[in-house]
Amino acid sequence: MLKRALLFSLLMLLLVACNAGGDEPLPTLQPTAVPPTTSATQDTPAELIHIRLPMGFIPDPQYAPYYVAVDKGYYAQEGLEVEFDYSFETDGVALVGANELQFAIVGGEQVLLARAQGLPVVYVLEWFQKYPIAVITRGDAGLDEPEDLVGHTVGLPGFFGATYVGFVGLLSANDLTLADVEASEIGFNQVEVFVNGQADAVVGYANNEPLQLAALGEDINVIRVSDYIDLVANGIITNEETIANRPELVEGFVRATLRGLADTLANPDEAYEISKKFVEGLDDSRKNVLEASLEMWRSEPLGVTDPVSWEQTQNVLLEMGFLDAPLDNLEAAYTNEFVLKVQP
Repeated sequence: MLKRALLFSLLMLLLVACNAGGDEPLPTLQPTAVPPTTSATQDTPAELIHIRLPMGFIPDPQYAPYYVAVDKGYYAQEGLEVEFDYSFETDGVALVGANELQFAIVGGEQVLLARAQGLPVVYVLEWFQKYPIAVITRGDAGLDEPEDLVGHTVGLPGFFGATYVGFVGLLSANDLTLADVEASEIGFNQVEVFVNGQADAVVGYANNEPLQLAALGEDINVIRVSDYIDLVANGIITNEETIANRPELVEGFVRATLRGLADTLANPDEAYEISKKFVEGLDDSRKNVLEASLEMWRSEPLGVTDPVSWEQTQNVLLEMGFLDAPLDNLEAAYTNEFVLKVQP
């Protein structure tokens, strides 16, 4: 059932791409007049190209680098007006693959699954350098390492998505499989399930559930996937047509994004204050989300992606049965060309 559901989702992605017409010319990007209130400098072009950016999640302080890039006019200086679209990441993959949109924020596993179905998406900037998935256990349970999970109950949101891929990757890196644990679907109720003792461990995001549980006074242990295996996490994708025909558009978008990321890392307090303009009702109680994210973003050079992490991500997807065979050209799924050219 799981594989059938995944294949159905991928088929829908492919249908969107086919209906868009792969041989059609690139869509015309509509210019927009610069609003009088823009924070861009005098170097901002008189008209901006509108970019709708699928984010993959709801408004959140973890998107601070993008908020900073908008607020400080970095995108505008590149001739871009960015609209944040908080839709599911698979929507972004399909639309970028069909060249209906030029950019989206998605995970590396989505890139590989999409390319396996013929969608020509290309990953051009690695935002999360460390895969953000973690297993949370009780501090006094003695479940401190992956091998300690053998025979124990583990709750996952579902057998899909980054939490599932990350958990299987963690097990695989320690010569374990799902058969070694009692995994079950609990929905996105990790905190409730953990507090009520309904599972020995839960799988979530290192910058989310552990913070919530700690705030509730829970004594926890966090097993980070990134400490055991390097998988490709969230980053920016575009498509082959945009790279071939509008490289300056990709370069400008990547440059502005990296500037926002660099500023956020250098001054997270300022970045959080800027985020309040974009996240309704945001107060200082969620500042720890940003603080917990910072170390997952740092790299030298900034935004670069590692070929080894792509190989390891592909291997995990093959082990899971999500890929039937390795991609014919794995290197075509990503490029460091733009991030290396426009380092802030």
